[in-house]
Amino acid sequence: MFPNVKAAACSPGNIPVYLNVYDLTPANGYVYWAGLGIFHSGVEVYGVEYAFGAHEYSSSGVFEVEPPQCSGFKFRRSIFIGTTCLDPFQVREFMERQSANYNGDTYHLIVKNCNHFCHDICYIS
Repeated sequence: MFPNVKAAACSPGNIPVYLNVYDLTPANGYVYWAGLGIFHSGVEVYGVEYAFGAHEYSSSGVFEVEPPQCSGFKFRRSIFIGTTCLDPFQVREFMERQSANYNGDTYHLIVKNCNHFCHDICYIS
């Protein structure tokens, strides 16, 4: 389901998980200090970033990129979320199972977006 992006060399155990946050608009530079903005996010583990985006098909909108290089967005920061004991293959299987709930044609700017995906992935895992 996912194209192969090489995972960083790590051994299973307490592997860090990060939330990578990107600015969607240059206006974030003016309002970020007040805790406001419009953001894109992705979950990074084993050197692979997973995110959710829209498209017109009833297939998964979950994709993977090399962190923190999500095309079209300006990287703002990484936030440490916690750790996982899953190995790289288990993480990939987990993401593939979860991606079935995130079809590109179900993306909604307010109620089902990349930030909801990241929340769900971090909460479930």
